[in-house]
Order: sequence, then C-alpha cells, then structure tokens
Amino acid sequence: MLCELRVKNLALIESLELEFDQLESGGLVVMTGETGAGKSIMMRAIHLLSGGRASTDWIRSGAESCEVEALFEINPRHHQLLRKLEEGGFGHEPSLVIKRLVSDSGRSRFYVNGSLATARIVSELTTELLSVASQHDHQQLLQPALHLDYLDTLGDLWPDRLQLGAIHKKWQDKLKALNDIRQQEQEKEQRQDFLRFQLGEINEAALQPGEDDVLLAEKKRLKNAQALINLSQATHHLLSHELMDNLVTLRQNLAQLAAIDPGVAKLSEDISGYTFLAEDYVNELKEYRDSLEHDPYRLEQVAERLDLIQQLKRKYGVSVESILEFAVQGELELQHLDNMDKEIAALDKELTAIEREMCEKARLLSEKRKMTAATLETAMMAELSSLSFNQAGFQMVWKEVEQLPSTMKPSGWERGEFFFSANPGEPAKPLAKIASGGELSRLMLAMKCLLARKDMVETVIFDEVDAGIGGEAAEAVARKIQELSAHHQVFCITHLPQIAARGTLHFQVSKTVGGGRTQSAVIRLSAESRVREIVRMLAGDSATEQTQAWAKDLLMKGGACA
Repeated sequence: MLCELRVKNLALIESLELEFDQLESGGLVVMTGETGAGKSIMMRAIHLLSGGRASTDWIRSGAESCEVEALFEINPRHHQLLRKLEEGGFGHEPSLVIKRLVSDSGRSRFYVNGSLATARIVSELTTELLSVASQHDHQQLLQPALHLDYLDTLGDLWPDRLQLGAIHKKWQDKLKALNDIRQQEQEKEQRQDFLRFQLGEINEAALQPGEDDVLLAEKKRLKNAQALINLSQATHHLLSHELMDNLVTLRQNLAQLAAIDPGVAKLSEDISGYTFLAEDYVNELKEYRDSLEHDPYRLEQVAERLDLIQQLKRKYGVSVESILEFAVQGELELQHLDNMDKEIAALDKELTAIEREMCEKARLLSEKRKMTAATLETAMMAELSSLSFNQAGFQMVWKEVEQLPSTMKPSGWERGEFFFSANPGEPAKPLAKIASGGELSRLMLAMKCLLARKDMVETVIFDEVDAGIGGEAAEAVARKIQELSAHHQVFCITHLPQIAARGTLHFQVSKTVGGGRTQSAVIRLSAESRVREIVRMLAGDSATEQTQAWAKDLLMKGGACA
C-alpha cells in the first residue's frame, strides 16, 4: 500500500508531503476541491512515478527540476513483486521507495530504493503496486477488441493465451517457410538450369586465388619486354666488362695490403666479400636478361585471360575470391534444390504437428473462456445490482468463427464483445450503442471491483470516475467504493459528496496566492472541516442549516472518521 507521497515543484505544487500509513489495512482516501484547484496534479504525480512520459512544462516556474517520491509497504504474500525487486538488485525489504527527478533539460532519472533504475523497470514495479481508473478507462469499455483482455484477466487465462500466441507465431513462421519453399519448387528447374550454367562458366575458367594480380604484372612485363631487354643488356654489359675486371684487381691489391699490414685484414676481408656479392648479382642479372623475350602471342593470351576474369567479375563478384565464393554458394543451393522434396515433406510434417498442438491449445482456451464468461456475467450482474442497476442485463456475446488454423489469431478463435441492457425487458446491445456516460462509469467500477479481487495490487486509484452520476446511483457508487476499500487501499478524486463522506481520510485540494505566486495546497481535513467541505460540495455558496444537517447525516451514514 502507498504510505507516503512527496512532491516538489510540480506544476502549482511547491512542496507537498502526504502520509497515508494511518490506515492499518485498506481504507478509503478521498480528495476533493473546486474545479481547477489542482486535483489533476496528484494524478500527474502518480503518472510520473509509474514511468509515464514527462514534460518540462510540468516543472514549477522558476525551478530547475521537479521531484516525486513515494513509499510503499509490500504485502509479504506478493511473491512476484518481491522476486522482481530481488532480481533487479533492489533488495527484498518489505518497504519500497520509488523516486523520479525531471530536469528542465527534459531528462529524467528513476530511483528504486536509492538505486538508479530504468523507466521500464519502474513501470513494471508500479503495475504490481497501483491500479488507476480514470474517465479515459470508460472509453476502453467501448472498444470490443479489449473485452477479451478483461475476460482473460478475470479468468487468469493470460498464461494460456501467451502460450497459444507463442505456438501461433511458430506456426506462422513454419507456414511461411513451407510456402516459400513451395514457391521455389515451382521455379526449381529454371533455377537449377541457371545455376548450372553459372557454375559451368566459373568452373570452366579454372580460376586460382590471386590469379588476376599475377596476370596483370605479367601483362605489364610483356608490354614492355623490349625496353626491359635493352635496359638489362646495357646494365649487364657495364657490370660484366668494366666493373668485373676492376673487381679482380681490387681483391688482389687488398690481399697484398693485408699481407704487409695485418691491421687491414678485416677491411680486406669485408671488401672482398662485397666483390664476390657483386659477381653473384652480375650472374642474376644475366639470368634475368636471358629470361626476357618479346612474345606478342603470350601477351595476347594474358590479355584474353584478364578479359575473361573481368567478365566473370561483372557477373559474380568484385574479385577472383568472391567469384569462387559465389560458386561455393551456388553448389550449396543446387544441393538444396535437389533435396527440396525431402525438405517440403519434413516441413509439412512439422506444420501438421504444430497445427494439431495449436488447435488443441485453442480449444482448451475456448472452453475456459466460455466458463469464465458465464462466471463474469453472473458476477457483473451482482455488482451492477449493487450499483442501482435493477434487473440490468450483461453478457458476453461471441461471434461465430469457423475453427480452422487459418482463422485463428494469436489470442485464439474467440471474437467476443460485452452487451448490456440497463432496463428490464430490453434486449442487450453493444455498449457503444446504448451506454451513457454515467452507465459506463458504473460498468467500469463494477469491472474494476472484480479485477481488484483477482490480483495482488493493493492500491486502487479512481480519478473522477463518478462523472455523469447523481442521485441514487451516486449513493450506490459510494457504497461500492467503500466496499472495495474494506480489502484494498482506495484513493478517490471525486466531486460527489456521497463518496467524500465515506472516506477514511479526507484531503482537500485548494489554490492559494502568496507573494504574487499561485500554488496548490493539499491538507488533511479535521472532522469540523469535513462538514464544511461536504456542505460546499452539496450546495456551494447556498448552504443552509438543512445542508449542514444533510452533510452531517452523510458523514454519519458513511461511517467515516476524520
């Protein structure tokens, strides 16, 4: 349950600290005030705590950031929430503090028990802590697509539904794979012929990795063969005639020097070594010169080979290596096409098995939904009866769908919609066609009461769900909300005095002006102040002694305490 709420610099609120831990278990907290006093700011604070989107416009003028912080006490039996906290590294204490900071730069920071957290984690945690019902939720009842969601929640059928959705996804993937391969089979022979032609063209070329680079170098040598021959011949002539004779004389002179003066023996040895190395280079140069020839025919062969490689590059890849890789992949595809009949048979067998499992899961889910729908109709009739819908009709109407794999959705075969009749003797019709705003409010309240009994969420917040309600219906709604507060902590932002009078705690929201600034204030009302607030809600500025008596009577009947 929510024990404390602290707000700083949010819209018209400068600083606010509210405590609700006076409630031992459950209890009804009501918030009232004039229209525009700032009651919606409280919902904005809850929205921020729940990981919702923030706007810098919400930061109080002149402040650099706003801050919202809440303390919750966790039910020891709420194992799922406790497990999430422990898995997230936020401890496993019975107390939980969630905090959010929004800066004027637009950035937000979330904290869970003092540790940084993400918006997703905070959203998951607050979903386990809070359930919010607003006027917007009434409109959800007008969307038939969401009615099945309500039914599955009330019947605890979401695990079955999610399991069916996973199998349905697997079935769709397998069906797509089978259709794709069957489409390929229709084009099989044409594709095989084309692949064989391509592979034949590549294999016939007998390419070698790096061959194009070798050929380009050879082509360059062949094109410049005569120039290479002339240069190498002239160079060899210089080395072999003038230089070689001198090298012999040089070695002889050095030998004589070393014989006379041993101190130059090392120098003589080194220089003599270089002369022998020079002779080796002369021989290498001679071999290179003798290897050269002017061969126009070979040049033509190399050019043709390079042209062939270039043609293959344009078709199959930017390099010889990529052409060879294309050939490898082509061989694999050919093998795949040759084995296609076997693959189709295997996929068809897998698909049949998945379809059988999927249809069985869907059939069992359908049976559970029909039983849940019957229970829901009975429960809703009882809830609506307590909300001054005497002999109203509520039922889940199913649209007939042929139960085939092709007609199934991830949620199953069911296409259901809530039908309602507010008056006895009148046939039930879709909510969107007959329900008024006040009727929708009570329908949603009845649904929320049923949902609240199904989950571990301890705090339920109603934001002006009493719109369009008055008279006897208002009294019935007040009783129902008070009934819910017997086993849940309920917050109710309301304009109805009948609801306000039943609050265990009563807070008033008002606007004040001080120092040239407007700000909203939230104060807990004393017993005497509650009477004045109920009087204002009943008659505004036209209060009489009768209004005073009526307000006190409402508080007494509601059994509320200040």
